[in-house]
Amino acid sequence: MLLPDALALIFVVEGISKISDPDATRHYMQARHLPGGLLWPVIIFEIGSGLLTAVGYQTRVVAAALTVYCLLTALIFHTNLPDQVQNLMLLKNIATAGGFMLLTYVGAGRISIDGRLATPSLRVISGRPLHSS
Repeated sequence: MLLPDALALIFVVEGISKISDPDATRHYMQARHLPGGLLWPVIIFEIGSGLLTAVGYQTRVVAAALTVYCLLTALIFHTNLPDQVQNLMLLKNIATAGGFMLLTYVGAGRISIDGRLATPSLRVISGRPLHSS
């Protein structure tokens, strides 16, 4: 579960960091013409989706939502391309979205909650059963 955990970590950490200074985050959002009232839903989404991805529950749905989230945040917050830091953040978001697109396709794997809940006929990767009955 290395891929899901690695992708999840940034969202849990970022969600928690927004809690530590909510006013700064709210002002940053408002500077990009987003309502400050989105702060707490964003925090809940980041931490919640990160935790769900880490444990592998509803992984494909959560990964699809995070793909869209990464692309939207890239387009909203990282558009100053001459700024090298913003350019790097844009590329980071696009790369992360790519990781989540892959996770949307392959799922979290057999040791995830999704894998444990799957019916044996659905436990297949590359045409091979993951466990024998």
